[in-house]
Amino acid sequence: MNYLFLKKSQEPRTKSPLVFILLLLLFSFYSFSQEKQKDTTKITLDEVLVSAIRVDSKTPVSFSNLNKKEITFRNLGQDIPILMNFLPSVVTTSDAGNGFGYTGIRVRGSDATRVNVTINGIPYNDSEGQGTYWVNMPDFASSLESIQLQRGVGTSTNGSGAFGASLNMLTYNYSKESSAEIANSFGSFNSRKNNVKFSTGLLNNHFEIAGRVSNLHSDGYVDRAFSDLKSYFLQGTYVGKTTLIKALVFGGTEKTYQSWYGVDAATLSNDRTFNYAGMYTDSFGNTQFYSNQTDNYQQDHYQLHWNEKWSPNWSSNLAVHYTKGKGFYENYEQAAAFGDYGLTPINIGNETINSTDLINQKWLDNDFYGTTFSVNYTKFNLDIIFGGSMNKYEGLHFGKIIWARFASTSELDNHFYDDYGNKIDATFYAKVNYQMTSKWSLFADLQYRNVNYKANGVQPNLVDDTFNFVNPKAGITYKIKEKSDIYFSYAKANREPNRTDYENGAPKPEKLNDFELGWRFETSKTKININGYYMFYKDQLVLTGALDNVGNPIRTNIGKSYRLGLELDTKFSVVNQWIISPNFAISQNKNIDFVLDNGSNLEFLGNTNIAFSPNCIAGNALSFVPSKAFQATLLTKFVGKQFMGNANDNGSKLDAYSQTDINLIYEIKPKSIFKAIVFSALINNVFDEKIVSNGADYGGGYVYYFPQAGINFLAGVTLKF
Repeated sequence: MNYLFLKKSQEPRTKSPLVFILLLLLFSFYSFSQEKQKDTTKITLDEVLVSAIRVDSKTPVSFSNLNKKEITFRNLGQDIPILMNFLPSVVTTSDAGNGFGYTGIRVRGSDATRVNVTINGIPYNDSEGQGTYWVNMPDFASSLESIQLQRGVGTSTNGSGAFGASLNMLTYNYSKESSAEIANSFGSFNSRKNNVKFSTGLLNNHFEIAGRVSNLHSDGYVDRAFSDLKSYFLQGTYVGKTTLIKALVFGGTEKTYQSWYGVDAATLSNDRTFNYAGMYTDSFGNTQFYSNQTDNYQQDHYQLHWNEKWSPNWSSNLAVHYTKGKGFYENYEQAAAFGDYGLTPINIGNETINSTDLINQKWLDNDFYGTTFSVNYTKFNLDIIFGGSMNKYEGLHFGKIIWARFASTSELDNHFYDDYGNKIDATFYAKVNYQMTSKWSLFADLQYRNVNYKANGVQPNLVDDTFNFVNPKAGITYKIKEKSDIYFSYAKANREPNRTDYENGAPKPEKLNDFELGWRFETSKTKININGYYMFYKDQLVLTGALDNVGNPIRTNIGKSYRLGLELDTKFSVVNQWIISPNFAISQNKNIDFVLDNGSNLEFLGNTNIAFSPNCIAGNALSFVPSKAFQATLLTKFVGKQFMGNANDNGSKLDAYSQTDINLIYEIKPKSIFKAIVFSALINNVFDEKIVSNGADYGGGYVYYFPQAGINFLAGVTLKF
């Protein structure tokens, strides 16, 4: 988990969110108990759950879908961003270098704080930092039914605004038949994943219980960058003629050795796996590494969904949720000043001791709870959705010393800071799809979002900001032929700064106007989507290239900027046994009239490249499927050069790189005991390329790089009962 720790005092919390959730749960079950069974209607009730925020080919938005089968093929322990690496306009990275532990994703050059993420329509982005910390949900891919990635602003969703993309994940659908799975995978760097899954199937044609437990470990490619991860998932489902109720409990615990520092250029050449984390000098002058320089966090999620098909025209979804997170990172610090930690100087003889070696822990204890809802009306050529969400976040930040070489015993374990961050987020939206004629259809979407954020420790004064955002969207689609259409859309988006932004100045909210123009063609054997976009920003919070002391990217407002690009996403069944799926994105990503403050004067640099925004990203999947039992896929990814800052400094640049993976799947179906036995293998970076996918630039020539692993493998066996 990301930790945002600053200074003093503490605002008291409101009463427990469990009271609020309990009332909503009782209301939901009471409403359900009073309803009468309606006639069966032709609808997949699970679709109601995400229909409010997902799109299809009728909507003028650029998107990609991954279904359960596609996710499973490569799911051998690596995190969700790594599984999405080969989608258009996507760049991923891993702190540990091999896809375990902390991982990140960028879409169209926008970092993870600008990618809206929801689970069953419920916001997952951290409310204060706005990022997504996948390490808190290890092996969550094993509980997913599908993933949809909308590029650009997309349609209205719940939670933080989408400034680069929105990512919606749908968990298990229910199963009519009982089943069980045992899956084990092993690979390079002592990596392993073990999980057990089960489903009771529909009991009495109405009830199903499904679940999963997982245990993952990896030593990581980078020195000491180990991950010990555990997770669970439990879902109870009631299925009626027109009703679907799901109760979910899922979560995970993680312990990862810190690896967010990177290495300088000289070390990159000589010792790619070197890790500065935990380094100190002992009393004999020897370099040592603290063994517990780790991040420790537990996160538990509770969701209740009620989907109802009231009539052939009306359907609805109501959900309540609660997330509890708590954890810390531990840090060894040498020669820490007593004044920074509220310690009292010690006199030894005639000498006053004002600094000491110590071990501190910086904690985050938070609660996130609320509700999401939607109502859908469909009749003939009209589809209308009303929806929204109301959520509250309450976070406590505090630090304590657990050991010090010089300090009084009474001062240990005292908090050396106590901070808070509270956020209320209310969103309401209306969406309309209207089929005007057999050729023309219109799309309109209006969202209102109210955000109030209160925090201390981030500025000299307390933060108490309220934002009111109105985000209109509209588009039109013209059907050229039965399988071919062209579309155009416009979307406006606004979003608030995050806690780190406040920590580093007086940030402004950012604004975006997004124009999209595309053509789709789809048959049973061919799929083509060509999409052009122009995204014009005002006060965009761009990455500076620097990281704070806990690995958070530092951003700053700039005046005007834009992203202009063309994306191609295709799939062709060449012959019966071969499928090729190339995609590419070319773009320009520019700061307009950029001014650099170098500390002593201002430099007017004109138009410069936006940090971490490559002009070319390409991918391809070439699959050979000679039978239903076997599939071999060659996966290729190319990412063009990218600057780590905004000044076009060639000394602050990540070189272009390419990566090629091979994925093998073989399934046998015995006549007894097992329903199926699936063998899978993944060879990553088969050409052993020296990949550096991320970096940091602190200015003054202090540039650091995050190397990724050379050739490595994962192999697994799944037993299905």
